[in-house]
Amino acid sequence: QVQLVESGGGLVQAGGSLRLSCAASRITFSINEMAWYRQAPGKQRELVASITRGGITNYAESVNGRCTISRDNAKNTVSLQMSSLKPEDTATYYCNAVDRKAYAWWGQGTQVTVSS
Repeated sequence: QVQLVESGGGLVQAGGSLRLSCAASRITFSINEMAWYRQAPGKQRELVASITRGGITNYAESVNGRCTISRDNAKNTVSLQMSSLKPEDTATYYCNAVDRKAYAWWGQGTQVTVSS
């Protein structure tokens, strides 16, 4: 089964930047869409940004203009560059990949904490 491993989370002050990365391995079927979701305590998991295999991106309104998602199809990696971080960006961030069989795979999550 597909394994997604995230890295790059941590503690940052408000206004700072972080780059999250995710590498996919054990891939049986090619990956179509990759995305980053986040879940804050007591809240539902929400989409942060997604990118298709062809490079079409989509961003949540709350992060639009502050985040950039990118991927390397050859390496099966996806990254999320976040800037101008706010305390409300604090959450566990999850990497997501959907293969061509439409099955969704999830990483274990990486914590992002933004202090005010």
